[in-house]
Amino acid sequence: MFVCSGNICRSPLAHRVLEHQARERGLEHLVDVESSGTGAWHVGDDADPRMRQTAARHGVELHHPARALTQSDLVDWDITFAMDRGHYRDIQRRMKSTPSGQRPTRLYMFRQFDPEVAGDGVASVKEAPDVPDPYYGSERGFETVYQMVERTCARILDEIERGNLP
Repeated sequence: MFVCSGNICRSPLAHRVLEHQARERGLEHLVDVESSGTGAWHVGDDADPRMRQTAARHGVELHHPARALTQSDLVDWDITFAMDRGHYRDIQRRMKSTPSGQRPTRLYMFRQFDPEVAGDGVASVKEAPDVPDPYYGSERGFETVYQMVERTCARILDEIERGNLP
């Protein structure tokens, strides 16, 4: 589960890039992917058109109806990737309400797996920078986010393939 603010830019991009890379590597049987937002203001909307255009330039089809993160997502998904520190704190807070006896998701900052941050390993939560929100910026910001997501998803798939992530 990839989580950003409104589920129209960063998290749906990571969702579709991971699926795309998994198909290209013949690993689609190893992943079940979803994305959501901490807020519900875009529920039902498609991904931001600028993010869809950026993804399309890289051969990734990005159509995704936005959805809000639910309490059940925090036990239904093995791993949750927060796209920035605000999302991470929000998810941590929500995880405190996980019913006893239910295993909560494993929570990571998405860029803990970014090779430009982590090298050959996995960075600590404190070391992992945010994926910047391109929504209010220029077209260039969408491309920057795409590059971060592409290399980080590749590393996440490497870790899945090695058996280090479920």
